Amino acid sequence: MPTSSASTTDASAKPTAASGGVQSLERAFDLLERMADAGGEVGLSELSTASGLPLPTIHRLMRTLVACGYVRQQPNRRYSLGPRLIRLGESASRLLGTWARPYLARLVEETGETANMALLDGDEIVYVAQVPSKHSMRMFTEVGRRVLPHSTGVGKALLAYTPADEVRALLARTGMPAATEKTITTPEGFLEALEQVRKSGYAVDDNEQEIGVRCLAVSVPNSPTAAAISISGPAGRVTEAVAESFVPILQNVAAELSVALQSQNPA
Repeated sequence: MPTSSASTTDASAKPTAASGGVQSLERAFDLLERMADAGGEVGLSELSTASGLPLPTIHRLMRTLVACGYVRQQPNRRYSLGPRLIRLGESASRLLGTWARPYLARLVEETGETANMALLDGDEIVYVAQVPSKHSMRMFTEVGRRVLPHSTGVGKALLAYTPADEVRALLARTGMPAATEKTITTPEGFLEALEQVRKSGYAVDDNEQEIGVRCLAVSVPNSPTAAAISISGPAGRVTEAVAESFVPILQNVAAELSVALQSQNPA
């Protein structure tokens, strides 16, 4: 992001040469994303260091964001993401689920099992879309449901390439309660599972969230927000043997969904 001039004239409202956009908007959204990456609360000096923008420019932008409700100033003078962003995020999640449904429907058609899409929201996994299997015995996860990452295939897929120290910090915040007797309940065990995901290219939930249910999951590469898709079904149908044919289908659909999410007009 280009740095501002030392001139007293504020050029932040001028179009940028690179994108033809409005520079002040680009900078404001960049600051919001940097705040999210930092956990939602930062100081002005941290933002200045991370963004390369001078403090006066950041202060002006943050003052506007505070006035609009998108940022809050804390009593300790640090800044946090504001509640007005919640409505935007919820609406975006619903649209993301809508865009993903045709791709999930393809998964159901080609595998016969229930297909899901989930996001990493803070320290939790949230399901944003599902297309159910046509089998009479099928899996159902309520859209909007939140679960902890350590007991799910989508959680493993989403965290597979996260640095180990960040994974440990997340697990320390959430704890690792056992949903079933097969749930991974130690950081070391979970990190080993993530290593296996990196080696194999997909994640497995083997009766870890619910006894009798197996899930295969992959991340959506280069998604605008961290996302994963999965298929889930009875353990008797979603076996290790069928994983050989199901995983390439998941990976192909994830790649196509990635392209759609990055385009201006998703399918």
